[in-house]
Amino acid sequence: MKLEPLLCLSLVLSSLAAQAALKQGDAAPPFTATASFAGQPFEYSLKAQLAKGPVVVYFYPSAFTSGCNLQAHTFSANSEKFAAAGASVVGVSQDSIERLNSFSADPQYCAGKLAVASDPQGRIARSFELKVSGAVQGATDTRGQEIDHGFTERTTFIIKPDGTVGAAIGGVDPEANVMQALKAVQQMTAAR
Repeated sequence: MKLEPLLCLSLVLSSLAAQAALKQGDAAPPFTATASFAGQPFEYSLKAQLAKGPVVVYFYPSAFTSGCNLQAHTFSANSEKFAAAGASVVGVSQDSIERLNSFSADPQYCAGKLAVASDPQGRIARSFELKVSGAVQGATDTRGQEIDHGFTERTTFIIKPDGTVGAAIGGVDPEANVMQALKAVQQMTAAR
């Protein structure tokens, strides 16, 4: 029996449960990456962003897939609340910068309100001790386009300005992931 490509993709994504990811208090690895904001590529630096306040680094499997679409939309819809708490948000996936330019500008997803960084080899994800898988042959996104890259498990880290992990959130659905990240950032800000 041949499984449909989306079912195969779903099985891969669900198997990427948080396991040995960095924990609260661990040093977050600094990284730079080509990213996109509102469809425009730029060089993203975690160190530079931390100089401005806490950073929410959220890893997700792939742009233009149902859970990732919901997560990006929920982050963008709550972007003012994150900013009010003094935090910036960046998404990281193995998508190419070309895919991310479209995703970051799309009003249904990032809506030009948050940056998304390209980690094509999974180097950044691995530095955060996340599981990375290879591409799934025949997998397509919600637009019907082939997904030609690997996947990173969905995990979010709140990085404090001192460069340590303030919270790690994994193993929950995309919308809960965002709301838990917002709560953690707000609590961190209130404790200062």
